[in-house]
Amino acid sequence: MSLTVGSLFSGIGGFDLAAERVGWEIKWQVEIEDYCTKVLEKHWPHVRRYRDVRERNEYQPVDVLCGGFPCQDISFAGSAAGINGKRSGLWAQMARIVGAVRPRYIVVENVPALLGRGMGRILGDLAEIGYDAEWDCIPACAAGAPHRRDRVWIIATRDRMRHGRILYVQSDARKMSDTYSWGRKGVRKQKHEGLASAYRDKPDGLCKERQFVDIKEAADWWLFEPDVGRVAHGVPSRVDRLRGLGNAIVPQVAEWIFRQIQAYEDSLNNGGCDDHDGSLPRPHSDAGV
Repeated sequence: MSLTVGSLFSGIGGFDLAAERVGWEIKWQVEIEDYCTKVLEKHWPHVRRYRDVRERNEYQPVDVLCGGFPCQDISFAGSAAGINGKRSGLWAQMARIVGAVRPRYIVVENVPALLGRGMGRILGDLAEIGYDAEWDCIPACAAGAPHRRDRVWIIATRDRMRHGRILYVQSDARKMSDTYSWGRKGVRKQKHEGLASAYRDKPDGLCKERQFVDIKEAADWWLFEPDVGRVAHGVPSRVDRLRGLGNAIVPQVAEWIFRQIQAYEDSLNNGGCDDHDGSLPRPHSDAGV
């Protein structure tokens, strides 16, 4: 069954591209930046768009709500204001929309600094709304990219999950990742600080341990990765393009997560969850945003 998607903080459409790759339908997008909105209009001309998450819009119900809320106040390179900062504080609007739309699944992306600068707030808000959550820190190189780009991914659902139900199910698959869960009944004695420590202690071996694709097989994915330099004369809207790329997610990682959700959904429709074994097709990468 194809799922429907609502996209918050849509940017240049990384989540939306990943959702389409899985066969899902984009119902609406929310993006405030003019340049990014033009990109969305080009690639998704028939999708309903809103401009500001702070506006009290009547959003159409969707199965999946996804978004990477601003990281500027959370990032170590930012203001260090944390989850209550002027920009990263927009998480409160995302939580409000989650409570209003009540999707089956929620996917949130942000920088690893979130683990120490707001993770408890996010998990607590989701639990209060009625969602179980699990999370993991997945680098872009896990999908074969020639760079790290570590990001925290949070997956939440109204279903009562066992630990690691969607991201990693079998014990063999769990070796690829340190996945943690927070349920509506409280923390399941997992410390997200331990995940951050693992990244500090083993930076060189991180990507090797967290690959969910065959890197040699996927190497050709990235041969045509856009090379937009800091000094690029004559490129139209160069600053806007750089900002859009810098704020974008890696669609290949999002697609893999979406396929995990689809497999979990299919297993529910088949009468149980045991069929979801974490063995899924590799994500695509032959299309840009």
